[in-house]
Amino acid sequence: MLDTLKMKLYQKKQYIKDIKNAPIKDQFRGLPVLDDRKCSNCGVCAKICPTGAISLNPLKIDLAKCTLCAKCKNLCQCAAIDFSSCYKLGVDSPQKLIVTSKTTIENYKKRAIEVRKEIYSIFNRSIKFRQVSAGGCNGCEMELNAASNANFDMGRFGIDFVASPRHADGIVITGPITKAMAGALEDCYKATPDPKVVVLVGACALSGGVFQESDELNREFLDKYRIDLYIPGCPVHPLTFINAILDFIRKK
Repeated sequence: MLDTLKMKLYQKKQYIKDIKNAPIKDQFRGLPVLDDRKCSNCGVCAKICPTGAISLNPLKIDLAKCTLCAKCKNLCQCAAIDFSSCYKLGVDSPQKLIVTSKTTIENYKKRAIEVRKEIYSIFNRSIKFRQVSAGGCNGCEMELNAASNANFDMGRFGIDFVASPRHADGIVITGPITKAMAGALEDCYKATPDPKVVVLVGACALSGGVFQESDELNREFLDKYRIDLYIPGCPVHPLTFINAILDFIRKK
């Protein structure tokens, strides 16, 4: 017992106290910042993008497809593309994932997620998820696992992953949804009690990512069922995931 107390005194509190305003290193690539006035429409950025996330006239980036690899920024001689360190990227509609030169950090965050009355009334104190890896590379899965560690500790907000869909309030989907996982994902959804929510995490889940042209995908699930939350990234940072869920279930 004495050793435990000594260790706690030495380590102090490891968790991030203010999760909504947590500092992050400048090299983190978050919300893109675009300046269409500088763009010469040379098309280099659109050609080099591995997922086709960039379009021109006007300059746009679709965060559903963007892997935040920064190839576009590095090759843009006009300096029309940059990346901020804003990690609050989750939205409740795919249309809100389109970033233009008019998009600022402030207006993106302001309109990103609207708290629905029915969600707040049921899940504002806690929400439990069953996580389904639908053919992913395990990048997003590892980051979601980190969201429960001593630093981020999302469990203190009532956010947890559970072992069975029957114990869950919703499902979190990562990966592009392969044919091999389509049936299992459907079973997981049907086994989750109503009312339930569906959250897509990572570029692969949102759009197929770098695998979007693969013949081995079956994304019919996304056409059949309502998606409540879209959280972009490749992989998704724990702060991005936790803040998106908190904004989704609680009034700001």
